[in-house]
This record gives sequence, C-alpha cells and structure tokens, in this order.
Amino acid sequence: MIRTVLSDIGQVILFFDNEIFFKKMTAFCGHSAEKIRELALVNFHLVELFDSGKIGPRDFYLRTAEKLQARISEEEFFAVYCDVFRLNPPVLNIFKRLKGKYRLVILSNTDTRRFSFVKTRFPEVLIFDHYVLSFELGLMKPHPEIYRRALEAARSKTEESVFIDDLEENIEGAAKVGIQGILYRPGTDLEAQLNALGLSF
Repeated sequence: MIRTVLSDIGQVILFFDNEIFFKKMTAFCGHSAEKIRELALVNFHLVELFDSGKIGPRDFYLRTAEKLQARISEEEFFAVYCDVFRLNPPVLNIFKRLKGKYRLVILSNTDTRRFSFVKTRFPEVLIFDHYVLSFELGLMKPHPEIYRRALEAARSKTEESVFIDDLEENIEGAAKVGIQGILYRPGTDLEAQLNALGLSF
C-alpha cells in the first residue's frame, strides 16, 4: 500500500524553460542565445556544483558570468537565471487532493536561489510535508543516498512509496533502492497512474 508520494518539482509541478535564460542573457553579452546554450552545456558542471551546494551563489554568478563574458550584476543575473518557471496547474491540483491522505515529499535537484524564487513566486506549491533538496544535502539524484534521505524524512518504507520525475535516470535511481516510479512527461495521465497503484483521492 502506498503511503508516501515523492516528487520532483521541475517539469512536474512547475515547468521550466532555460531557453528564457539564454535569450535574456543576450542583452548582457555578445553571444547569441544559441552560443549561450552551447556554453551552458559545456560548463554544466557549474550547475551541478551549485545544485549540490559545493559552490555558493556568488561563486556561481562570477564563474558563469566569466564563461559567458557577460557584463551583469549579481542581482540582475539571478533575476534572469531564476525567472524561467511556470505553474503546471493540473499536477498541483492532484497534489492538493493527495494532501492529508498521503505523505508528500519534494525530492529535487535545485539550488538555493531558484528554490527561494519558487517559494516566493509560487507559494501555492508549498503544501508538501518535507523538502529534500540537493543543495542542502550535497547529494543529487540519481545518487541512491538522496532517495534514502527522502524516505527517512517521510518515515516511509520503499514499498510504501512512489516517486514521480521527468527523467528516466532519476526513475531508475529510485528503482535501484526499491522505490517504484512514474515517469512524468507532458500528456502523462498522472491521476490514472496513481490510481493504478491503488491511491485514492
């Protein structure tokens, strides 16, 4: 019997589009959006360091601005970097209906600035019982330990839990520790998949 629902935020509860960031950054450097995308991909390790809490916001800003050769203040940079989200109302509505019947846990690879932005811009998503965040733990999905930490937070067993994410590697990571998963993509009938696992809401 499922008692706990673990879920990612990005591309599940909130959609995000980094193309917005790439396009806005063209105002602060001499590169096209396509070139900025290319540089971001080559230097993706900076995002991983930031998301895992191994570097702080200022270091991430300085190192990213240098890679992009951008003339931009730290405040301007994070305003652009964070404002890439939009709400996915049907999925949020499902979690609102699950609230109180099941333990709800956010399990997200994210950084301190984007998560702070989400809390301020989308307070309606703050309905979860626990928030297990990569930058706080120094761990990122699909590392097995981050799933175990999420289960500990929820005081839940693997067989009592289901995990929702938009990336196959993260679903596979959950499966390796015994948590069944739902791969969420646009068009996924999430309610039907939860019902099929015996959840009633």
